[in-house]
Amino acid sequence: MTQLPKLDAKRALPSLYQAYISELEQSDFSGEIDVTFSGRLIAATDNSVYQQLPQAVLYPVNEADIQTILKLAAQDEFHSVTFSPRGGGTGTNGQSLTPGIVVDLSRHMNRVLEVNADEGWVRVQTGVVKDQLNDALRPHGYFFAPDLSTSNRATLGGMINTDASGQGSLVYGKTSDHILSLRTVLQGGELLASEPVDLQQAQTYSEVDSRVGRLYKQALNTCVGMREAIDAKFPPLNRFLTGYDLKHTFDAEHHTLNLSRLIAGSEGTLGFVTEAKLNITPIPKYRTLINVKYSDFQAALNNSPFLVEAEATSVETIDSNVLNLAREDIIWHSVSPLLEEVEGQVMNGINMVEFAATDQAENQRKIDALCKRLDKLIKAKDNKGVIGYQICDDLESIQTIYAMRKKAVGLLGATKGARKPVAFAEDTAVPPEQLAAFIMEFRDILDDANLHYGMFGHADAGVLHVRPALDLTNPDDEVLLREISDKVAALTAKYGGLMWGEHGKGYRSEYAPKFFGEALYQELQKVKAAADPFNQFNPGKIATPLNSEAQLVSVDAQKRGYFDRQIPIETRDYYDNAMSCNGNGLCFNYDTKAAMCPSYKVTRDRRMSPKGRASLMREWLRLTAEQNYRADKQPDDEVSWFEKWRNRNDSKDDYSHEVKASMDKCLACKACTNQCPVSVDVPTFKAEFLQHYYSRYPRPIKDHLVRSVESTAKVGAKFPKFSNAIIKNPLSNFFLKQVVGYVDTPAFSVPNLVKRWQTSEFRVAEPSELAQLPVEQQQQLVAIVQDPFTSFYEAEIVHSFAQLAARLGYQPVLIPFVGQGKAQHVKGFLSEFKQTAERVYEYLAPLFDTEIERVGVDSSTALVFRDEYHQVLGDKAEALNVQTVIEWLQGKAEKLELESSHRRYGLLLHCTEQSFIPESAKHWQALFTSVGLQLDIVQAGCCGMAGTFGHERSNLKESIALYQMDWAEAVKQYGTSGITATGFSCRSQVKRLEGKRVRHPLEVILSYLNH
Repeated sequence: MTQLPKLDAKRALPSLYQAYISELEQSDFSGEIDVTFSGRLIAATDNSVYQQLPQAVLYPVNEADIQTILKLAAQDEFHSVTFSPRGGGTGTNGQSLTPGIVVDLSRHMNRVLEVNADEGWVRVQTGVVKDQLNDALRPHGYFFAPDLSTSNRATLGGMINTDASGQGSLVYGKTSDHILSLRTVLQGGELLASEPVDLQQAQTYSEVDSRVGRLYKQALNTCVGMREAIDAKFPPLNRFLTGYDLKHTFDAEHHTLNLSRLIAGSEGTLGFVTEAKLNITPIPKYRTLINVKYSDFQAALNNSPFLVEAEATSVETIDSNVLNLAREDIIWHSVSPLLEEVEGQVMNGINMVEFAATDQAENQRKIDALCKRLDKLIKAKDNKGVIGYQICDDLESIQTIYAMRKKAVGLLGATKGARKPVAFAEDTAVPPEQLAAFIMEFRDILDDANLHYGMFGHADAGVLHVRPALDLTNPDDEVLLREISDKVAALTAKYGGLMWGEHGKGYRSEYAPKFFGEALYQELQKVKAAADPFNQFNPGKIATPLNSEAQLVSVDAQKRGYFDRQIPIETRDYYDNAMSCNGNGLCFNYDTKAAMCPSYKVTRDRRMSPKGRASLMREWLRLTAEQNYRADKQPDDEVSWFEKWRNRNDSKDDYSHEVKASMDKCLACKACTNQCPVSVDVPTFKAEFLQHYYSRYPRPIKDHLVRSVESTAKVGAKFPKFSNAIIKNPLSNFFLKQVVGYVDTPAFSVPNLVKRWQTSEFRVAEPSELAQLPVEQQQQLVAIVQDPFTSFYEAEIVHSFAQLAARLGYQPVLIPFVGQGKAQHVKGFLSEFKQTAERVYEYLAPLFDTEIERVGVDSSTALVFRDEYHQVLGDKAEALNVQTVIEWLQGKAEKLELESSHRRYGLLLHCTEQSFIPESAKHWQALFTSVGLQLDIVQAGCCGMAGTFGHERSNLKESIALYQMDWAEAVKQYGTSGITATGFSCRSQVKRLEGKRVRHPLEVILSYLNH
């Protein structure tokens, strides 16, 4: 089949859920109800191996909405409707997955409500992201201590529901140790306000015939009445047995009962936590990180007790597999100076030892003592595998190292081959002194199965994250997952540890009866029955209600691999840039200043993220495969316009429309390509998808306009005044906006580039002509490979680069414009793009064996030669070797003599440049410094223009909103004369919204030369 078929995804909800949703729509629920297939599909996965499609996704706006949801669910006819709360979707064991209804608190219930610095507490809604909270606390000198590798997208609600912890837990404890009070909506919409109460008050509460009363009554019977049995069963670990935390709900010392301890770690099985009051910790004034290097990972584990004895705040460990993946990742550019190789040795493991305190002298005493002991050990005949160490005592370096550690989970997903490290037995906790021996046996299990794996984690707490590599599209590997899971559970019990040290139970709940023992597990069931007698809240997780026929969920539950294996292997390989997504969710980073992902940040819709789009794409590939359509093959180009028009009129409920709606909001900024740890490449598979989509449906006019921009702009630029008069008048603006869907068309440069070039008497030459020049002359040339944007709309910048090159002693040569095809790729005209790439390659080929350096003035367009061209031309594209301006200036501009200035400038990089060449910003800064100028690197996300994205009427709202997030503030701070931007689209956005043009950084340098 060569024409994309209509894809009828199964959307019909069971009648019970249809009735419930209908009733909810008629209620006073003020949030959003999403029953679309794409909306449900996004909530079908988290950061685990599992996939479970829900019936609907609800986005409550406030606590009253959640009460409405659960009051309705308490009606007799809806007792079989089930729910699960969801936050950041970062769970590694399917905690928030459900076949019922997902209630997502992250979209709207995400406000920091109150900060009381005097008393050291904060009050938040549970959709607040962990890093968002710390950003709000930082000005007050506090932070929320439990740390997570997913802290930039994990919500407080998720942290509470899994009782999360992480780095530094020996000092800072778990999330439950910081809870002062919670507000939880229980079955029937009852509100539980929990905090420590004395036993007499708890007894009074328990006598009330209500859901709250029954929960208090059961907590007294279990946590107080079974105290001796609980103390005997719970292992004495820092990562104590949570979900439900029977041990700490009753405080025997103070004779208080605290139901918050039952709720924490309950994974939404008892109620929906809507608000939390948390204690906060003063930010340590003095922090030092000592990175201890080892010849092998086992040595690092064996050495960890030695480091814990040094009274460190935390001891984190990373094995050679993670280190090697980091060496290949974009993050190594910043990490490598902090983890230098030891001469004559191979660094195959590290321990990161942090000391943090408010007292400098005390902190330094601990550091000096450890360094002294390390020096002695390194010099010893038996150095225990310790080969060196490095000290980081500035905050930026410490954060850089921890950024690598936090990225470790995602980096493991970049492992080459079909088998990828996956989470299913990854947070075992054993007594720290037993960790090395435990891991040796753990490794034996994996080695016996011939499995590759990566390890990292919290050596000080006895928790190691072990990710065995499996291919879960292979049924045999799915069986292996079960076998290993069972063996690890037994091994953990042997060492007196826990199967779930910090990531919750989720689908591992089947092991709960064994770890708790029959008597205490029955107490969990009683607690579940008291709070949720009809088993409506995240059923099957942690415990089932006593005397019910319900079953616990199992590690054998349906996984993503089951669906992926329905896609032909050839198609999977072809779309590896989508299939590689492992659910890590780094693209959900809440920080607007992060490069990835602008469309998610501005919409807060997870369909508009790399993970979301990859998920939708996988299902699209599966559904096309069901109809024997090969999405890895070229679609039929011979379909008539009439047939496409007829298809459009018969397109209701085509799942392809939902995929396209997501793709339409992708800015093609390419941030995901390098910022995503597994390099999910949305712009590339978006282009592929559009090519297939438009084999069935007619294209809009604006796509054809964008596709042909290189040829039309080339003609328009020849007569710029006339062309501007044609396109920049009210009638044309109206036509372009209302008919074509295009707004704010940029004006052509006056005078155009040809006239500017002639005035300066610079050279224009064909590649074949330049190739004939003597080598000595070639070495004095710099060839400008034109792009349509700067050449036709900002000719002054191309001219400025030529002037700067001339000042540096080079002869600038303009290569005649031949195009690059970027716009063709963005809009999915892939056949035409390939033809363009091959034509440009052949045209520039005479330069490949010359000494002539090539430069593209617009950084985003210059990088097309390294990315999109490489995809269609393969390795031969490397011969094009077109540099960005700052790459070419490296080592050349230092000889410039400028009059120094006290004026500070700000630099904003184009998203694509920021992702592909992250060091560009520092190179520009160093260049400015070398010539006596001051340049600040401004941290900002996307400007919102991104090529033609911001010019499309349908995207105007999002484009302006993105600009307002970060760019507007930066431009206001430095002024339009002080801010610089390397991207044409970025400068166009500023000009459109501020009414003034901003400069390329090379123009600033040139302006001082021209003084």
